[in-house]
Amino acid sequence: MASRNLFDAMTLVTVALVLASLSRLSLAARRLPGQLAETAPLRDAMSYHGGAVLRGEIPVSIVWYGQFKPAQKAVVVDFLLSLTSVPVNATPSAAQWWGAIDRAYLSNATASGGGGGSNATATSVVLADQVADEQYSLGKSLTLVEVFQLAAALVPGDGALVLVLTDPGVVVEGFCSARCGLHGSDDAGARYAYVWVGNAESQCPGQCAWPFAEPAYGPRGQPPLAPPNGDAGVDGMVVTLASMVAGAVTNPQGDGYYEGARDAALEACTACAGKFGSGAYPGYPGKVLVDETTGGSYNAVGANGRKYLLPAVFDPATSACSTLV
Repeated sequence: MASRNLFDAMTLVTVALVLASLSRLSLAARRLPGQLAETAPLRDAMSYHGGAVLRGEIPVSIVWYGQFKPAQKAVVVDFLLSLTSVPVNATPSAAQWWGAIDRAYLSNATASGGGGGSNATATSVVLADQVADEQYSLGKSLTLVEVFQLAAALVPGDGALVLVLTDPGVVVEGFCSARCGLHGSDDAGARYAYVWVGNAESQCPGQCAWPFAEPAYGPRGQPPLAPPNGDAGVDGMVVTLASMVAGAVTNPQGDGYYEGARDAALEACTACAGKFGSGAYPGYPGKVLVDETTGGSYNAVGANGRKYLLPAVFDPATSACSTLV
């Protein structure tokens, strides 16, 4: 794909729009392994706070910021395509994971008048556009404002979701030290949400590519899992991306589904951080499936037979974390 320079488009973003977005940043980003042991059991069921959710057909655009190999892009794109298409003879599937989020959160919110999209019976994602910024138009050190600017330049329309993905050489404000990814939204009229996720392969694999790397701190004792697609950095990105997309559609403006304080919310997947299979506990991802050929660990099958490790989903009906395996 040919690169497109986003600078001219980003100069149209107003200061007010940037400030509005920052007020909607989710701090419920994927927690670092060292924080998992400190997470107290949820006291209450996930609460719906009456706000909008992303619903119906969601156009998704991707900003590839930096250098990504075609094979790495394919892993992420196939994940998105997997959400609303059920592979033949694939069980468990990524579509089942997405369906659990749709049923538990999006359909209920729509019934309560909080739908942010159409009144379709199921929510689907459609890949709308991709842009490769291989020349690092904003440099290799990004603030959260600049992350928002990258997203704002590629909004396909109302109810959209924009993904900003940064390569291993890009330093983003708070990456590794405070977060592995985040989601935010614009409340100044465009009505869209965005997600940022960084590739932690070289900067902090133990923090943001766990369980595919030895944790830098916190609970230890379990060997790292083999990444299902042979790339710990990208497979770790998918784990964070799944959590952030779930948060972005169920709590896009900070007034949808969440538990706890609004500025440190637990959301559909971050409420179950570190859990991927049955029997999970802090430092142990749980019992998952292993590919007999590659040795890669997974709990979901997606498009083109590709395998993924996806985070557990908090079920508001049972107040428990639900895994695919």
